[in-house]
Amino acid sequence: MHPLVTVVDDDESVRESLPDLLTELGFSARAFSSAEEFLTSDCLGTAKCLILDIAMPGMSGLDLQRELALSGRHIPIVFITASRDETIRALALKRGAVDCLFKPFSETVLLAALHAAFQ
Repeated sequence: MHPLVTVVDDDESVRESLPDLLTELGFSARAFSSAEEFLTSDCLGTAKCLILDIAMPGMSGLDLQRELALSGRHIPIVFITASRDETIRALALKRGAVDCLFKPFSETVLLAALHAAFQ
């Protein structure tokens, strides 16, 4: 069984392309358009890693990170963001994210972050 990596991003192109790449890399993948959608899904208990956009309408990626921590769920998180704001990146890492990748990122960088998440 391949580990399940979930993608949460409001950008449809990311939700379509990233799961395909993850599958090619040997993971199972599911995509969600919002943090709220992920929280109500059956993947909440089975996700082994979360690739999470920081800026989304409604609940942000940082909000979801905090919500998961408060509920005692420890899912490794790799943030992805189009923002080049180092302050937000530093905050995500300080709160326990495995990595924070700037879009667009390479397959190599993503694979390194996933490898770190599964350590």
